Amino acid sequence: MTRSVDAPPQRRFASGISPHSGDRPPAQSSRRDTAVLVGIAAAMVLVHLLTGNRYGFHRDELQFLSDARRLDWGFVAFPPFTPFVERIGLTLFGLSMVGLRLFSMLAQAVAIVVGGLMARELGGNRLAQVVSALAVAFSPISLFSGTEFQYTSFDFVWWVLIAYFAIRLLNSGNPRWWLAIGAGIGFGLETKYSIVFYVAGLLVAMALTPARRYFASRWFWGGVALALLLFMPNLIWLVRHDFISYRFLQHIHARDVGEGRAQGFLRDQFLICTNLAAAPLWLAGLAGFLLNRRYRMLGFMLVIPVALFWLAKGRGYYVAGVYPMAVAMGAVMATRWAARLRRPARAAVHVAYWSAFAFVSAYICAVVLPLASGGPLKQFALAHNSDLGEEIGWNDLAQTVAQIRDSLLPEQRAHLGISTWNYGEFGAIDNLGRAYGLPTPIGTTNSEWLWGYPSPPPSTLIVIGLGREDAEALFTGCRLAGRNGNREGVQNEESRRHPDIFICGPLRKPWAQFWSEHQYFG
Repeated sequence: MTRSVDAPPQRRFASGISPHSGDRPPAQSSRRDTAVLVGIAAAMVLVHLLTGNRYGFHRDELQFLSDARRLDWGFVAFPPFTPFVERIGLTLFGLSMVGLRLFSMLAQAVAIVVGGLMARELGGNRLAQVVSALAVAFSPISLFSGTEFQYTSFDFVWWVLIAYFAIRLLNSGNPRWWLAIGAGIGFGLETKYSIVFYVAGLLVAMALTPARRYFASRWFWGGVALALLLFMPNLIWLVRHDFISYRFLQHIHARDVGEGRAQGFLRDQFLICTNLAAAPLWLAGLAGFLLNRRYRMLGFMLVIPVALFWLAKGRGYYVAGVYPMAVAMGAVMATRWAARLRRPARAAVHVAYWSAFAFVSAYICAVVLPLASGGPLKQFALAHNSDLGEEIGWNDLAQTVAQIRDSLLPEQRAHLGISTWNYGEFGAIDNLGRAYGLPTPIGTTNSEWLWGYPSPPPSTLIVIGLGREDAEALFTGCRLAGRNGNREGVQNEESRRHPDIFICGPLRKPWAQFWSEHQYFG
């Protein structure tokens, strides 16, 4: 008799490490292990809660806030999931940094717990689960994703969950796990388009391993259908907007390559995607996957996306989500290896690893987290983390623009517009400017261009983000009215590149012509 591919196979022990090569903990022990993992995740959430309001909103967060106020099934720069979550945060907490960032904190908490659960599913004891969870918790990308509200915060979690579902699939042989994998892919596509590289890795990995049998499973195709169903609203939006997001991605990729942002891809796999002290774990885990028939698919799921992004000159952090599964396997292998050592040698190994891990993690925290509101620690973070500098000065900008507005004649204020030239400036006026009664800004970057300009158009404009030459080329009667900086004197993109604020008269061209000629991606 032949067995259907949709029927869970009888348990077969794989050579080397398998979920059954060690003693599985009883249910009560598993619950205690889970409680430990949840405790680690809760501690990290607490750290983020205590430090999450030290500076201000990041320019990317301001863009998400503006998009969240204008919900749609898609946006130029990204799919709709992240703005939708931000809209929930706005509804629940208002314009609160900690409230809005709570969702990114919780997303990283999920990734931490799942990182430990993957080690358990691979046969690891409590120590292996803790090692795996802490490695995820103190990886630079996970820490950063919990510190700021970014689409990477959720994209990272979908990659980790898909890996966990794949491990459950390979362990159980139950093809119904393809529905969970499909859901993860569908939500991932609604979060960040780069997950298609992960999907490519998954499909090629299936073809290269015994998992190819699932191509004949109705549950696999059910997962495909579920992923497409979840992605369909954004796909329809993309079709209706002539795949504008693809043009955006082309522009951003060319910019990143031209500015050297894609350099150091392989270095970033060690310094950004993972905790450097945990690098031996994920390297060992990758080897363990590739040498193990049962789990070989997972090894290719790591190697293929990394190779594709490297060849395509992608940013190093794009593939951070593939490493927790390899760290989990490495943690299982390492703890079993250490357990076979004599007590003095085992103690030496533990001291060496945890000392290195603590040192590297402390450095990462000092760079990534806004641990201090002033003093040398803040200066150290600002000097080594440009993203923290981009959190400073936005309220100063809104306040300065409000003061310029108040200095105008009543007839000028009656027909006033505010022109912005990047999404940070637009988001600052659109969100923080509400407290000062500023009008909705006019922007030409990303989805701002789709939202158009007011009718009737303004006759007086406060122009932010242009130099004098560009401002005078586009507008009439420009004069310098203020400076775009911050009271802390921090050098960031706005204070360096866009320091001048002008008062100008009407456009030199009709608004319709101007709009057709000025669509920007950033």
